[in-house]
Amino acid sequence: MTAILPEDRGFTLGDGLFETVLADRGRLVLWAEHMARLAAGCVALGLPAPDPDDCEARTRKALAAAGLSDARAALRLSWSAGPGGRGLDRPDVMQPHLVVTASPATASGRPVSLATVGLRRNPTSPVARLKTLAYLDNVLARREARAAGADDALMLNTDGHIACAAAANIFWIEADRIFTPALACGVLAGTVRAALMDELEIAEVAAPREALETAEAVFLTNSLVGVQPVERIDGRAVLVGHPLVNYLGAIAAGL
Repeated sequence: MTAILPEDRGFTLGDGLFETVLADRGRLVLWAEHMARLAAGCVALGLPAPDPDDCEARTRKALAAAGLSDARAALRLSWSAGPGGRGLDRPDVMQPHLVVTASPATASGRPVSLATVGLRRNPTSPVARLKTLAYLDNVLARREARAAGADDALMLNTDGHIACAAAANIFWIEADRIFTPALACGVLAGTVRAALMDELEIAEVAAPREALETAEAVFLTNSLVGVQPVERIDGRAVLVGHPLVNYLGAIAAGL
């Protein structure tokens, strides 16, 4: 097990980033895109970026150690700012720390239910668009949704616009057009989100919660589930099996 120092800023302050990558029998799905997003996040936070070759070597080692080199696995790469003294200021010379873990990831395309939660995303904060180690808002949003009997959270931003699920991007279909919240709504630039937008015309919008009331279909995306249909929002049934969702699911499965 990799030791984390008690004074590590990732541990004490959430000062760092992480990526969740799907490994499919040794193939690192959208690896270049994950590394590019990690590097962009480091620029935004003022952190040195990790070496992609070292990340891949550590990733392969973690897969092998977990006995998952030939399986479907979820990889987590945590990149911390490293040790620092007491207080908020970073040391003049940072020593970032990388931790990579691998866990089994069973494929599940089952539809999920969402519950609108009270916790709001702040679109004015740059960290709302980054995958930082400070993920407590997402943890609490998922907890609130589960307490309401749903699988995941529907998060709005402080302007009342649709943002995301606790750990996924959200899309909806209206009149055979596909919509998703714009990044400016406080949304993470998901790797599967970007891949789907390269394939089809998808409108990035700032839309109120009511936009989902008339949607023909709603679905989530992230690196582990690919495309996941939504079957219920706040107790209201949503159509499952829309041809566009099935088509996008096939694209995501082939990434």
